[in-house]
Amino acid sequence: MVNRVSNESLSSLSSVQEPPDDNADHDNVSIIISSDSPSTIAPTTENSQNNISNRFSSSLINQVIKEEEQEEEEQEGINKRKMLKKRETSPDELLNDDGYDPNVKKAGGWKTMPYIIGNETFEKLASMSLTANMTVYLRTQYNMDGLTSVSIASIWGGTCNITTLLGAFVSDAYLGRYWTLLTASIIYFLGMGMMTLTAAIPYLRPPSCDKLTICQEPEKWQLAVLFVALVLLSLGAGGIRPVNIAFGVDQFDVTTEKGKKQVESFYNWYYWGFTIALIVALTIVVYIQNNISWAWGLAIPTAVILLSIVIFLIGSKLYICVKPRGSVFIDVAKVISAALRKRKIKLKSTSDHTLFDNPPRDPLEGNLCLTNRFSCLTKAAVITDQDSFNDQGLPTNGWRLCSVQQVEQFKCILSVMPVWISGIACFVCMDQQSTQGVLQAIQSDTRFIRNFHVPPGSMGIAGMITLSIWIPMYEHLVLPLSRKMSKDGVGITLKHRLGAGIVMSILCMVVAGIVEGRRRDSALKNHTFIAPMSFAWLIPQYALSGMTEVFTGVGIMEFLAKQFPPSMRTLAGSLFFLSLACASYVSSFLINLIHKISHSASGDPDGSNPGWLGGTDLNKNKLDYYYFIVAGICVLNLLYYIFFASRYVETSNKKDEGERDVELDS
Repeated sequence: MVNRVSNESLSSLSSVQEPPDDNADHDNVSIIISSDSPSTIAPTTENSQNNISNRFSSSLINQVIKEEEQEEEEQEGINKRKMLKKRETSPDELLNDDGYDPNVKKAGGWKTMPYIIGNETFEKLASMSLTANMTVYLRTQYNMDGLTSVSIASIWGGTCNITTLLGAFVSDAYLGRYWTLLTASIIYFLGMGMMTLTAAIPYLRPPSCDKLTICQEPEKWQLAVLFVALVLLSLGAGGIRPVNIAFGVDQFDVTTEKGKKQVESFYNWYYWGFTIALIVALTIVVYIQNNISWAWGLAIPTAVILLSIVIFLIGSKLYICVKPRGSVFIDVAKVISAALRKRKIKLKSTSDHTLFDNPPRDPLEGNLCLTNRFSCLTKAAVITDQDSFNDQGLPTNGWRLCSVQQVEQFKCILSVMPVWISGIACFVCMDQQSTQGVLQAIQSDTRFIRNFHVPPGSMGIAGMITLSIWIPMYEHLVLPLSRKMSKDGVGITLKHRLGAGIVMSILCMVVAGIVEGRRRDSALKNHTFIAPMSFAWLIPQYALSGMTEVFTGVGIMEFLAKQFPPSMRTLAGSLFFLSLACASYVSSFLINLIHKISHSASGDPDGSNPGWLGGTDLNKNKLDYYYFIVAGICVLNLLYYIFFASRYVETSNKKDEGERDVELDS
């Protein structure tokens, strides 16, 4: 059973026993809750608990519990108002202990949204205009072959996403969200500036050529300049992507119904700005890059990111800036260390165990309940004779004793892994359209109206159009109809949506393989570098990629948001971007592995045979075979999801309704 004791009653009552918890695996567990009172917290031994408990009648125990509950209810409103006031700090006072700037009145709210959403919209416009056309830029301006350009683009895209973990760590542990956003934006601006210089100064890249087969390769120092720019862009993106949404949510009081509705509206406006930025990037900016000048095409995003910094700074005095309170990653390391040190403890024994529980640093963000999953990690919170406490009632060695809150945060991360892994294969499918799909468009007939040619990097707009058409249909037609047809009135569940996304990824790769086979045959039949086949044949695979994003991408984000408490909001965003990073790295690994195997199997000693993916001419490759291999991987992913990961989605939904999640009253 679980005993929860506050410091106020610990001096007179060592443990107050509650009714048995059917969901717990432990026989007898006491939870000691630390507070700001330094004189009463102490580890409770098994014998002292039993002796003290026997001195009190059940009526006295009930009286103590009732008094504590009344005090907690009265104090709750006061604590929330105090915490809201402490959270409202100006950026200049962000790192001070006082925590509140009296000159800032009524900070946060909708008046900050033009600056936050404006900053994010312009940042997305800059980043997407470069991401969408990176493969084309490397292919045409640095004379790289298809394999090299796709590999670099994939690795760079993965690095931009994996650095979000670093950005989340720095934000939560040291700088806070305001300063992380500002610093990352400046770093991103420097990276965009260097990329613009590589396009504007011919000396920084190899000489241009008319025929790709005889192009001069870039010098090592030229590649060094390019890679430094890409590293700066990766660091900047890592600080912006996981923090921006969380910083926007900080501006609202999520403990009220009004605040919750404001957050929902913020998400809508956030994604509206993202969509507008993406459309402008994939059309106007990409067209300028391909048809007018790469220097102008990169100078525009550079100016835009500078404008986003200015807009963000203008609203500085209006923001609510939450102080950094420590990183979850450090807490995870502490839980692992403490659990390993106490691995020999048996929680299912008949003896009592006392668990240490420290209230959340911000009462507004709720308190995680103790769960019975991953019970081996619960040992990290067990108080032993070797553990000691300081004057504030906290463990003197945080690497030996952790709180229940720290343990449950780690359990949250482990619990999402099965579903999180299933999303990676879908993102691998989507990654092919931004790399290999662009190469297909380069060697297709891109004429649209008269002499207007669609830029290959703009093909991604087909996926965006699919999203724009499907989402209203889903909200107003498909979802209401499914609710009427289902017995429980729920309709299409998260489990169904994730499964549908995996099916869409399979169809996307199969269609892409079939279309590529037709395109290559058409080019070989007519003996031309550019196949006399319209780019419109590529639209179905991009549309299916968009459907994959609708079901899987949005579904994974929703799943992570439900599984993590507000205090782990930044980490949830980082895990989503981490899945994108893993997909990019897996894609790059598959490309190079298949190229190496296919090239070796060709038995070509002089290296003239490019294999399935090598060389500068897609017509000599077997890209369709590669697509079918990725489709096979997606089929395996579907089986994995059906027989393993989907079970957790069902379990987590049940937990959302009652067992676990966030408890606002500690």
